[in-house]
Amino acid sequence: MTSTHKFSLMTLAALGALCAAPAYAQDDSYYYGGIGVGQARARIDDKRIAETLAGTGLTTDAIAHDERHSAYKVFGGYQFNRNFGIELGYFHLGSFGFSATTTPAGTLKGDFRVQGANLGLVGTMPFTDNFSGLARIGVQYARTRANIDATGAVTVANPRPSDREANVKIGLGLQYAFNPGFQVRAEVERFRISDAVGNHPQVAMYTVSAVFPFGRAAAPARRAMAAPVYEQPVAVAPAPMPEVAPVAMEKTVTPVVAVAPPPPRRVSYAAESFFVFDRSEVQPAGRQALDSFISQIRGSSYETITVQGYADRLGSTAYNQTLSKARADAVKAYLVSTGGLDANKIQAVGRSESDPVTLPDACKGPMSANVIACLAPDRRVELEVVGSR
Repeated sequence: MTSTHKFSLMTLAALGALCAAPAYAQDDSYYYGGIGVGQARARIDDKRIAETLAGTGLTTDAIAHDERHSAYKVFGGYQFNRNFGIELGYFHLGSFGFSATTTPAGTLKGDFRVQGANLGLVGTMPFTDNFSGLARIGVQYARTRANIDATGAVTVANPRPSDREANVKIGLGLQYAFNPGFQVRAEVERFRISDAVGNHPQVAMYTVSAVFPFGRAAAPARRAMAAPVYEQPVAVAPAPMPEVAPVAMEKTVTPVVAVAPPPPRRVSYAAESFFVFDRSEVQPAGRQALDSFISQIRGSSYETITVQGYADRLGSTAYNQTLSKARADAVKAYLVSTGGLDANKIQAVGRSESDPVTLPDACKGPMSANVIACLAPDRRVELEVVGSR
């Protein structure tokens, strides 16, 4: 089996592994563009050159190569979800050449330049929140233009041949996302091209690329949505009025009793019942729960309502803070716009992953479907009301 076939099997196997990626990878669709630079390395077919010269009665004495050249590519694509995308690109592999000496005395020199376009499927296998493996397979359409020079006993019928040809292109690589708007890739891609004189050398392109997603929403961690947990608001009755024993006095005096203010009542909701996973727009189930809360609070005399958003420990603290605050703001906006509550009495606060409900030893280990499900209680929204009925 040739190395090309081995490389093809490795790529297909990698794509197969991507198909079996765990279901907790979050859907994340976006457009992206990028540019890559590096080096292309060709494998000149010495045997085919010698056979061509032998067909004209010449013996090949030696063949020298120029098999490396700078290369670059420009590409754009659409990421359907965390695991699959489609990509269209332009590539320029550079110029490669050879020089052969013959008996009877003569020389044959050739160089060929290759450029073209490619379209293919790109699979992504997440290793961590930011680090992933890549595998690609697709079709490339390349144009080759050659210059052939001959001296002595060697003759050439067409010194400026050219050819266009479509072939399969495969590749493997690694990708690291520094933030939602910038990624870096390191890849090796294998091309089978025409050299315009009947040979089909293999070219490997090694590149480092900068990738720029367009309009991509930030995601703290790639995770699947746990089963929604719906919690109905829990009404906390105000503290009972303490009983006061009658006091006998010479004159009638109205007793004055100090009554402790009622403790704040708190209602907690699972975040998944309010929002689509990793989003901050209040969903119908969340609006229904808030409507029930509003109907209860309208009969109360309250001083303040504090809306607190929480996240689990997965993902960066900075993003979890942004997400938890955005969700708290969305709940406040609903209470004001739909419920007609006083915005000046409502405070929205993001708590990031602080104050988890789960115990420290309850959800150990790296991110997995089990860990995500275990941490579900930490992803919540709490409403605290201070006042009396």
